[in-house]
Amino acid sequence: QLVESGGGLVHPGGSLRLSCVASGFSLEHYAVGWFRQAPGKERDWVSCISSDGIHTNYEDSVKGRFTISRDNAKNTVYLQMNSLKPEDTAVYYCAADAQYSRVTVNPLYWGQGTQVTVSA
Repeated sequence: QLVESGGGLVHPGGSLRLSCVASGFSLEHYAVGWFRQAPGKERDWVSCISSDGIHTNYEDSVKGRFTISRDNAKNTVYLQMNSLKPEDTAVYYCAADAQYSRVTVNPLYWGQGTQVTVSA
């Protein structure tokens, strides 16, 4: 099971850090991705990180603003979100898969999501 936390309401330009904690299995051997779904839109990939943390990737609109990281000792992956914009408003999900190449396409495990709202 994956559980996200850290969402909330923030003003434009503000920051949030999302956490994704695994329970029942070790996240150490899994690549993890973050996705988001805005109202009325499809769920889109945002960022991903390999199991060893060496490889990361970002969707173009969040490059330079979001940073993905992981602490395998805490079984947790983070998404630091800075310079937030109203268009970042969405439900954010984390997902995990044993293969880095698959984590942005069809990951095996999903969390339930956490709401991020960016508004003045």
